[in-house]
Amino acid sequence: MPHVTVPQPPASSPAMLLVLLGRRLRTRIDADLKRTGLSLRHLSALGHLNGRPGLSYSELARRAGVTVQSMQSTLAQLETLGAIERRTEPGRGRTAELHVTETGAELLSKAHETVRAADETLLNAVNEDERALTMLLLRALKALE
Repeated sequence: MPHVTVPQPPASSPAMLLVLLGRRLRTRIDADLKRTGLSLRHLSALGHLNGRPGLSYSELARRAGVTVQSMQSTLAQLETLGAIERRTEPGRGRTAELHVTETGAELLSKAHETVRAADETLLNAVNEDERALTMLLLRALKALE
């Protein structure tokens, strides 16, 4: 079988640099969050529930881009941590009304500190003029929606 050479993107490919940066950030933030007993998935669920108390499993799963079963597992972990509470009786076919507890709010605050520290590391690596890149990245993100 002959060897086929596949063209590689240039080392300076913006798409590949952003993918690599995203992976490294995810690894770092997840490791830092782990110290508080959370993960990025937990942070996402807590953040959504904090902004819109009472969201259902299905709605949270849609927002996170995961299956309902995966979200149920994440929420069960948060419930065990005392970070969320269910204000409806559990049961098949029932909508669970979920809310962030005081413990959850404290965990969310610590998680936001972790994200701020990562932001600081990134921003300290660039000069003032280059910080405008944040707005460029936001516009690029919107273009991909």
